[in-house]
This record gives sequence, C-alpha cells and structure tokens, in this order.
Amino acid sequence: MSKIDYTRVLPCLVTVANLLFGFLAIIFIIDSQVNLGAGMVLLSVLMDSMDGKIARKLKANSDFGKELDSLSDIVSFGLAPAVMIYVVVYQTHLPFWGLWLSAFFAICGALRLARFNVLNVSDYFIGVPITFAGGFMALLLLFAQTIPWQVFPVMMLLLSVLMISSLQVPKLGK
Repeated sequence: MSKIDYTRVLPCLVTVANLLFGFLAIIFIIDSQVNLGAGMVLLSVLMDSMDGKIARKLKANSDFGKELDSLSDIVSFGLAPAVMIYVVVYQTHLPFWGLWLSAFFAICGALRLARFNVLNVSDYFIGVPITFAGGFMALLLLFAQTIPWQVFPVMMLLLSVLMISSLQVPKLGK
C-alpha cells in the first residue's frame, strides 16, 4: 500500500470544496434560499482563488488538478449562476428567452474553460474568466430586490460574450 502524498491531495480538496459549494448553490436555489445560494457561489470563488495558490506553494500542480478545477468551475460558475438567475429572475420575467440565455451563459463558460485548458498562456487570460462572470452574477443576485430585473439579461449576455471573446485580461495575484 502506497503512502498518501498530502501535499498533492490538499489543493484537490480545496477544489472539491469549490464543487461542493456550487452544488449546494443549486440545491439552495431550488429550495428558494436565494441568499444562501448566492453565498455558496461566492464561497466557491474563494476556494477557486485558493486552490491554485496552494498547489503552487506546495509544488503540487498536476494535470489532474487542472482538469478537476475546470470541472468544478463549470458547475460553480457556469451552471449554478445560470440556474439561480433563471429561477429567481427569468422564470417570472423572461421564461422562454431566459432559459436560452441561461443555457448560453453555461455553454460560453464551458467553451471558455476548454479553451483555457488547451492554450498555454500564462501572462493573461483570454476572455473574462468564468470565476469572475459567475461570481458577479451571484453578487448581482444578492441585490435582486433592489435592481431592475432587466439588468440580469444584459449582464448575463455581456459576460457570456466576454468569456468567449479574445479579450486579454491581466492575471492579478499570480
């Protein structure tokens, strides 16, 4: 039996926490707990910002960790915000088009992550990171009662297009 290398496991556990919070966000929104759902996505942002730093500090970067991170990100920052915005805003105000807009957001997030995984660019991001896009939509959701509902489709469409754009976004805090 081989010994477990905890330095390699720790960053993956943080990434799994990201995935767990994304999953919980979807469950909370189904249960009409909007603030808890949005809070779970914001906790996912925190976990996503920590996993890579921990991996680099421990010299535990791996292809497995990179793939796990992308799979977690599509749930936490693509699917969870899309479902939450659909349930809270679009189901009432824009049921047909909101469904397609939410799907477009999740698809653009997946495309952005796939492109990130095949390109080897280290100085900047190409397109707005899904973590920012999903986190921003969750943050907006916390103010859903105070901002006009029309802000949501505009921001979701804008962020969707920016995720798949060729815009060069500087990497902060590498």
